[in-house]
Amino acid sequence: KKKQIKKQLVQLNDKEKKTVSELAVDAGADFIKTSTGFSFSGATEEDVKLIRKTVGSDMGIKASGGIKTLTDLKILVKAGANRIGTSNAISIINE
Repeated sequence: KKKQIKKQLVQLNDKEKKTVSELAVDAGADFIKTSTGFSFSGATEEDVKLIRKTVGSDMGIKASGGIKTLTDLKILVKAGANRIGTSNAISIINE
């Protein structure tokens, strides 16, 4: 069974984001998620890069929140996300 720890990283500073990411690794999580998409902002390229640098290549990163275009998606995947959460999937597919 996969483990998943969810935390609203967008509400934390970079030091806290790094700490939470390290805790997720220590807890044996398979994925870390940037946000639920229901906060004041969503996934950012900078956050995904910071998380990826912290957790390494073995843990998955799900970028969620504010992903509206194919360009947004590509930026986050290039930054290190390997799963995307968006309510705009149909419009992104149609781009």
